[in-house]
Amino acid sequence: MTLQECYGKLHGNYEDAKSRLAMDRLIEKFMLKFLDDTSMDLLKTSVAEENIQESFRAAHTLKGVAANLAFTELMERVSELTEQLRPCTEPADEVLYQKVVESYDLTIQAIEAYKAEM
Repeated sequence: MTLQECYGKLHGNYEDAKSRLAMDRLIEKFMLKFLDDTSMDLLKTSVAEENIQESFRAAHTLKGVAANLAFTELMERVSELTEQLRPCTEPADEVLYQKVVESYDLTIQAIEAYKAEM
């Protein structure tokens, strides 16, 4: 699988990533590092505990990482959740949260498939 194919599977924008990071080697490096990012773990824990401020912080961090790597679908979905949580008055909306989980899982699966073929 090529990097472009991986980005297609995770519904990302390879060209946008290329414009930010310039070289496939760097895109690959940071994409693989995403597998070790703990933002989603923090989001899951915070949502389960209904810790609104930590949920917001985790969603905001995940949004930034997804945006920098041009993981478009994940970034869009977590952006919606981030904005819902921004006032820090209500716990995460379950529908928005589940969309983030689905997109995150899709992203991780695509990256792991890419890594397995390296």
